[in-house]
Amino acid sequence: MDWHFGATAFATAITIIDPIGMIPLTVTTTGNCTPPRRARVVDQAILVAAGVMLAMGIVGPALLGYLGITLPAFGIAGGILLFLIAIDMLFARPTGARATSDEERDAGENPAVFPLAIPMIAGPGTLATVMLLVNLAHGDAVKYAMVAGAYAAALAITWLFMRGAARYMHRIGTTGIHVVTRVLGIILAALAVQFVINGILQTPLVHR
Repeated sequence: MDWHFGATAFATAITIIDPIGMIPLTVTTTGNCTPPRRARVVDQAILVAAGVMLAMGIVGPALLGYLGITLPAFGIAGGILLFLIAIDMLFARPTGARATSDEERDAGENPAVFPLAIPMIAGPGTLATVMLLVNLAHGDAVKYAMVAGAYAAALAITWLFMRGAARYMHRIGTTGIHVVTRVLGIILAALAVQFVINGILQTPLVHR
């Protein structure tokens, strides 16, 4: 069993979803909700995000094959996208890979699907990493299970932080959240660079 692959999948999932970073976003988008309603919104958001990730993990590889996109090319592109997200995390800037300011303002009465599930949890960066890891599994059922388990664990942790968002926001504070987000940004940047390096090394031109 490739535990290194499993560790990479979990590290990628937890950093790209960023459960700590979801705390202020949850507080902001559910500010007008009662505690029971906020809990239902969080539950719905996690379920919708999980469904979207699962669908992308199943359909994504076939879509890439149909479009003629190779694994090295997708690995390089995914790594670049993750690196841009990591830079935003390091500088505590809102990233467009989750939601733009216009999208956040357009959030309706029920923010569960939009903007919490999509694009804050299951945004372009998250879906890209799902597809990337599924492709890196190379048809290995055990590795597929590791990817599913990694994202299930990351979503479970995110659910816990979102459920207690108001309480955690009061205890951790904005500064604490920024510190954790920056640390996760450094880890994500390193993972992104590694994805790019692996993609370059797997490119046929390199082996000629």
